[in-house]
Amino acid sequence: MPRRVTPPAAENEAKPKPYPAAANEGRSRNMKANRRTDTKPEVTLRKALHRLGYRYRKDLPIVLDAVRVRPDIVFTSRKVAIFVDGCFWHVCPQHGRQPTSNEWYWTPKLRRNVDRDKLVTGALEEAGWQVVRIWEHVPLPDAVTAVENAIT
Repeated sequence: MPRRVTPPAAENEAKPKPYPAAANEGRSRNMKANRRTDTKPEVTLRKALHRLGYRYRKDLPIVLDAVRVRPDIVFTSRKVAIFVDGCFWHVCPQHGRQPTSNEWYWTPKLRRNVDRDKLVTGALEEAGWQVVRIWEHVPLPDAVTAVENAIT
C-alpha cells in the first residue's frame, strides 16, 4: 500500500477566491441563476425558427485551429453560426453599463468577453463560417429575419 504524504501546513490553507464575495444572498442567487445556454432570448429565437421549419444544432462545439467555440444556434450545412448575446455580459453599446461595485473584477471580465467575441467571430469567418450576432433586446421578428437572411 502506498504511503500518504501530508502536505505542509502552508499548502493546506485556503486560497483566496479569484472573484469577489456577493453583496448579499439575493445577489448571489441571482448570479448563480445565470445560464450559459438556453437563455430566454435564445430559446425564444430557437422556437420561432423551429416553427418556421428550420432545423439546426444548438450549442454545437466547433473546433478550429486556434479556437474552440460553441455557438448558440448552428446551421452546419450552411456554415452559419448564430450567437444571442446578453447586453450586460457582452457590453451592448445600447444597454451595456459599467458595473458600480467590484469594478476591479467586472471591468476586466467584461472586456475579456468582448475580446473573446471578436476572436471567435474572426476565427469562424476565417474558416468560412458566416457569423450572426444578435443582441438579447432585438425584437423577435428582427432576429428571425437576420437569421433567415444569413441562411438563404
